Amino acid sequence: MNKEEQLPLKDKAMSFLKLVASGKVQEAYQNYVSADFRHHNPYFKGDADSLMNGMLESAAQNPNKIMDVKLAIQENDTVAVHSHVKQNHDDLGGAVVHIFRFEEGKIVELWDVGQAVPKDSPNRNGMF
Repeated sequence: MNKEEQLPLKDKAMSFLKLVASGKVQEAYQNYVSADFRHHNPYFKGDADSLMNGMLESAAQNPNKIMDVKLAIQENDTVAVHSHVKQNHDDLGGAVVHIFRFEEGKIVELWDVGQAVPKDSPNRNGMF
């Protein structure tokens, strides 16, 4: 059993996201994604290769992407990760929530929702 296989699901989800954000998309998929993977991002076909190719393109266009995980919650085989994602240092970025479903320690399903960080907001609590 390798190091990745021993991690709690919450840590696997965060590791997957950090690898993707750092441009190591193929490594993330190899380590954490099941052959039965499907996702619900409306901008890509629902298979693993389509989303992976979109992530590779994003990594090439935004090599200085920053992902700061703010909260991760695990319940049984489901993990939710709330993050602040910025395309570069100067970008205000967005609040993103990824929801993962795992089977046998691998990601089999993924949902993601995001909201841009506004320049000005009346809410002094902020988004994070």
